[in-house]
Amino acid sequence: MRQFFKYIGKYKFHTIMAPLLILFEVAIETLIPTVMGKLLIDQAVNQGDMSLIIKYGLLLAGLTLIALMFGVISGRMAAVASTGFAKNLRSDMYKKIQDFSFANIDKFSTSSLVTRMTTDVMNVRQAFQMLLRITIRAPLQFITAIVASLVICPGLSKYFLYVIPFLIIGLLLIIVKAFPWFEKVFNTYDELNLVVQENVRSVREVKSYNLQDEETEKFKKVSGKVFKYHTIAEKIVALNRPIMMTCIYIVLIMIAVVGAKLTVQNVMTTGELQSIISYALQLLMSLMMISMVIVTLTISKASVDRIKEVLNEIPDIKNPDNPVNDIKDGSIEFDNVSFSYANDIERLSLKNVNITINSGETIGIIGGTGSSKSTLVQLIPRLYDVTQGTLKVGGEDVRDYDIKALRDSVAMVLQKNVLFSGTIKENLRWGKEDATDDEIIHACKLAQADEFIEGFPDNYDTYIEQGGTNVSGGQRQRLCIARALLKSPKILILDDSTSAVDTRTDSLIRKAFREDIPNVTKLIIAQRIASVEDADKVLVLDEGEVVDFGSPQELMKTSKIYKEVYDSQMKGGSIDE
Repeated sequence: MRQFFKYIGKYKFHTIMAPLLILFEVAIETLIPTVMGKLLIDQAVNQGDMSLIIKYGLLLAGLTLIALMFGVISGRMAAVASTGFAKNLRSDMYKKIQDFSFANIDKFSTSSLVTRMTTDVMNVRQAFQMLLRITIRAPLQFITAIVASLVICPGLSKYFLYVIPFLIIGLLLIIVKAFPWFEKVFNTYDELNLVVQENVRSVREVKSYNLQDEETEKFKKVSGKVFKYHTIAEKIVALNRPIMMTCIYIVLIMIAVVGAKLTVQNVMTTGELQSIISYALQLLMSLMMISMVIVTLTISKASVDRIKEVLNEIPDIKNPDNPVNDIKDGSIEFDNVSFSYANDIERLSLKNVNITINSGETIGIIGGTGSSKSTLVQLIPRLYDVTQGTLKVGGEDVRDYDIKALRDSVAMVLQKNVLFSGTIKENLRWGKEDATDDEIIHACKLAQADEFIEGFPDNYDTYIEQGGTNVSGGQRQRLCIARALLKSPKILILDDSTSAVDTRTDSLIRKAFREDIPNVTKLIIAQRIASVEDADKVLVLDEGEVVDFGSPQELMKTSKIYKEVYDSQMKGGSIDE
């Protein structure tokens, strides 16, 4: 937890006041049994003095109210401090994740990151709140109860000390046995979140294939694992209370028996015996609180470790010390570039890529499934870094650029088109925050999206559901292209981003690109040969290697793969033929 104290931030006052007020509360609670025993019972009750009974009764009521006041204010302070702590911690995690490269995100998975920012942070918040209140209160109350008892009757108070070693041993055994199971619980939560995310995100596919029963069974299986591990862990933790209660009741019985004998022998008064019993109950409460804190800290330890993994993760992609901010043009040069997702030269996804693309050229990219087309273009805006070789944009190594400046100059429409909940205008302004209505309309005309947008009742103010589920696949693709164009990029990358539109619309989009953004370098990954046949050059990839690179006319004569794809699509042939 020491590493996390910096997240207290502006809540230092609340963090200090919460345990400070606890000190006053415990001091008063320690005083109450003495006042009750020595004053109320031994003096007022034993003497039958009603005025003293009322006087000391009001004194006890006042002390109780003051202790209650300190407790309530302390609880409020701890709640504000712990909630603020969690807010700062979650915010820092979120900012850290924003700096992650795709490789960093792949390492954790999105479902795991969600669990760490929600469930794990909540567990740490609860532990922090306990540290502020119970971790201060319980040991202090334990010590003051023993000291007060020793002052009243040392011979009787020694029984408190007999039970402590047994309690410590019992707690240690519970912690050692329970912790591994709680680790399994939180790791399984990641699996559970993944299943839920996949099902909710793909609910239309699940229903269309009528796989509700299979998905339910998958959920039950993972949920059953959570139940199993949690049950085992909680069964172990549940032993805590019986062990505590057994030890304390044994002490209470011994105090009652020995204390009654001492009272009869006039060695101690009835009030002193009552005070000793009250302190024994305080001791019981403090021990119960200590055990509860230890159990909570045991649970939160697994969450702390998982959060630290995120906070201590070093992003693969960083800004250089003196970054270049100006991207001269959209030229691209791959100089003997190789890439491996595992950063292992024995497991390369791209191998020895050597190509030069002039600024303003339109480059088509084709290749079979798994030929690393998407991998190639994701290296340009540094979504991943090259494993070997050099990749230049505008004549400079991409690793020398300021990351934000580079990515602002590269607009990329990924294979998975993502729209966010909000209006069409709000979605499009992701490309340019201060885009005017005219700029938005112009970008949509280039992307051939204005026609269907004008058909909506609210036009550009039409609300888009999360993920763009209330528009078609082709409409979603065109909106994403318009959003990319609003960036006014030097390089535009379309990763199979017109696959859901008809050939006429695809042709109109390419025509708009030629006429309206001729100086922008355009890289178009496509499955349809028609989408790249009017490109300046076409890059043919096969198993991560460049097998052909030239104009469509040249490739028709020299590239076997390009000609086969062309014939199969344009002349109605088949792959087998």
